[in-house]
Amino acid sequence: MDLHAILKSDNITLPENFFHHIQKYKEHLFKWNKVHNLTGAKDEKTMDAFIYDAVFPISFLPPAKTLLDIGSGAGFPGMILAFALPDTHVTLVEPLTKKAGFLQFIKADLGLHNVTVVKQKVQDMTPKIFDIITSRALSDTKMLLHLSENFRDANSKLLFYKGERVFEEIDETMPHKIIKTKNRHYLLLGETLCNI
Repeated sequence: MDLHAILKSDNITLPENFFHHIQKYKEHLFKWNKVHNLTGAKDEKTMDAFIYDAVFPISFLPPAKTLLDIGSGAGFPGMILAFALPDTHVTLVEPLTKKAGFLQFIKADLGLHNVTVVKQKVQDMTPKIFDIITSRALSDTKMLLHLSENFRDANSKLLFYKGERVFEEIDETMPHKIIKTKNRHYLLLGETLCNI
């Protein structure tokens, strides 16, 4: 089953140009990957799995004007979410030059007006509040809460892409939800989770 069909079967609503952007993104990533080794996704099947993994939260996330992705790497999940959420301004934070350079190239090549690439560590950024903060495979939950503290308020939602160890990382007193798919545990944190 192809990515298009899987996303459709999950009732994930995506903009018309989403798959065009994904196709261009994949072509560029395969090319850059040969030289710069940006991601472990080296073939079409793995790449599609990464893309699905990144975009699945569209099915449960509330609308947002701003999103911060900490440690964007080659663009999972931040760049993929930017393709899927054209009305959300997505800030991709990536300190490594080759990865930030790739993200900047994709932004320019696809003419993405809703993307800002920041080439620095998140702890060096000027504090600013975001509606949603995401991160995938960067650090444990406690460290991510620390890294994100200057960028959230009581209304912000945190979405961390986790594996099965997520249960060891959460404090039950924190308002949270865990949304499970076959290969992923999505940890959603925030003081105002009742409507999700």
